[in-house]
Amino acid sequence: MSAAPTPPRWVVHGQGVAQVPTLTALLSEATLVSPWAAWRHGADAVLAWGQKPSAQRAQSWATRRGLPVLRIEDGFLRSIGLGPDDPPLSLVWDDAGIYYDARHPSRLERLIAAGTTAAEAARAEALRQAWRAARVSKYNHAREADDPEWAGAVLVVDQTWGDASITCGQAGPEHFARMLRAALAEHPDRLIVLKVHPDVIAGRKRGHFDAVLPQLSAADRARIRWLGRDVHPPALLERVAAMYVVTSQMGFEALLWGVPVRCFGLPFYAGWGLTSDDQPAPARRSAATLDSLVHAALIAYPRYVHPETGQRCDIEPLLDWFALQRQQRTRFAPEVIAAGFSLWKRPIVRRFLAGSRVTFQSRQAPVPAGSTVVLWGRQPLPPGGPAATVVRMEDGFLRSVGLGAALVQPQSWVQDRRGIYYDGDHPSDIEHLLQTADFPPALCARAAALRERILAQGATKYNLSGTPWQRPAAAQGRDVVLVVGQVESDASLRHGSPRIRSNLALIQAARQAHPRAWLIYKPHPDVVAKLRSPGSDEHQAAQHCDEVLPHARMDTLLRQVDTVHVMTSLAGFEALLRGRRVVCWGRPFYSGWGLTDDRLDHPQRQRALSLDALTAATLILYPTYLSQRTRRFTTPERTLDELRDQTPPAPLVRGLHAALTHVLRLWVALKRR
Repeated sequence: MSAAPTPPRWVVHGQGVAQVPTLTALLSEATLVSPWAAWRHGADAVLAWGQKPSAQRAQSWATRRGLPVLRIEDGFLRSIGLGPDDPPLSLVWDDAGIYYDARHPSRLERLIAAGTTAAEAARAEALRQAWRAARVSKYNHAREADDPEWAGAVLVVDQTWGDASITCGQAGPEHFARMLRAALAEHPDRLIVLKVHPDVIAGRKRGHFDAVLPQLSAADRARIRWLGRDVHPPALLERVAAMYVVTSQMGFEALLWGVPVRCFGLPFYAGWGLTSDDQPAPARRSAATLDSLVHAALIAYPRYVHPETGQRCDIEPLLDWFALQRQQRTRFAPEVIAAGFSLWKRPIVRRFLAGSRVTFQSRQAPVPAGSTVVLWGRQPLPPGGPAATVVRMEDGFLRSVGLGAALVQPQSWVQDRRGIYYDGDHPSDIEHLLQTADFPPALCARAAALRERILAQGATKYNLSGTPWQRPAAAQGRDVVLVVGQVESDASLRHGSPRIRSNLALIQAARQAHPRAWLIYKPHPDVVAKLRSPGSDEHQAAQHCDEVLPHARMDTLLRQVDTVHVMTSLAGFEALLRGRRVVCWGRPFYSGWGLTDDRLDHPQRQRALSLDALTAATLILYPTYLSQRTRRFTTPERTLDELRDQTPPAPLVRGLHAALTHVLRLWVALKRR
């Protein structure tokens, strides 16, 4: 059997290139080495970043050693934030030139000219549709926006001064002046919108139109609107009638949206018969289809890395990831006020509200009228004018490996605009979903697969380790009933269990309902860990039970018992996932839908649901998930992967952590005051 081929050795020349965190993953087919290592052990090529000055130094270094140069650049679906703040998730490499240098051939040109097979064309068409549906762009940090004046306007795109793509695209500052005058002359009855580059808005670079505008007539200036704020490009592309560019990538994105494009330089997408060009194309460019352009530029030419795995991937799963980020980042107002959050929670709040600017204040501080106010749980509104929107946050249902009371970082929170899920007396987003949402077959199939994964993994809210348990011999021939304890001061009991609010009363009710059953009581893990106080009479639990199991693993119990009794505990939902009969003495969110044995009426819940629909609403539609790897939004499926790969702390570590947590909680409480 022949040995595996030795990967090529590529020299990373320059500190800037070497410091790109995703470089190794994006160029995984090669071994990346320093110039020093290349001098000692040899190399096959030298990496140069585009046409930057550092690339010229890399070119000189390679020429002296007789090595070829591979030019790399950001891909066309790059990141959430701007360049210096976010590493690229896509990269192009070119052994012939670089895509934006029309003065020389490039690998991208060869790929476009080669055309596509029928399968490649179909994939490119599907990708165009997915791109528009995901509403992505090269950078994806900006908010959506709407302005009635954009409808039918002509978009003229500025670029940063000194952008290498301008010179390499055989253009200069004069082409921006010519472009603006052409847009005004060719569209005398339309509004002209000047789009400024994000780096100009951020103050990092300068643009081209400051000197041009004073030279125009008053009538022409009256038709121009300067777009000086950072607007997500799809918000413009879906509204404008035409786009004018020099070499900006926005022209390529306009083609994806079906917008006519006029080019005054020679970007990579010009000269193929797809744009109206001010300059003649190089002889090596001829007519090509849009599918050929899209397949070459987004599939064949770049490579992608998925931020959650750190591994190379195709564009489609990465596009899904960007779509999720866009969807989550635009849920709430651009500015929100978070009231009454502890210092420990504040960084977590910022991550779960990414896309909005969060201002923290105390519970007592007044809020301006019309604000979006974020609160924890059922905390009362701060004083001040009426809020436009109130968002209540709480732990999600696949939270962590470890207790929230022990200050373990959450991977899932919920944000509810109507109420909160554990308040059965008032509306909530989850109740609204369960009452009104459609649950199409694809969503239900996803929920069923998610439920199977939870069962296979044994996942629960806190995923605590515990002692194994099996039915004892004395329980043979008897129903085994699990009674799940709660923290009796918990808000869910005050707002969701009007009749039974103590663990002992729940145990007694379960015993009365099952006088011959083998009755097990499992106290709440926060109480077991001494992070919360037990009920005043909870010490009497053993008098009414056959077993008290403070340390048994919840998943093990739920798999083996016949019936579960709860007040409002999430364990009832976890029992439903495992096919157990659940008796509810309160009004948890999962009761009242025909899946539980309810001891209270639910007059506002008038719909019978399948378990898959309940799972879809509870674990897919309602919560928000954050990846521990990326600190960005993720899916419940990825959250299960990350929970699986975490190791619960050992007992000694748990004890030390509990002691430290107690001290921290006291300190946080003092700070909150």
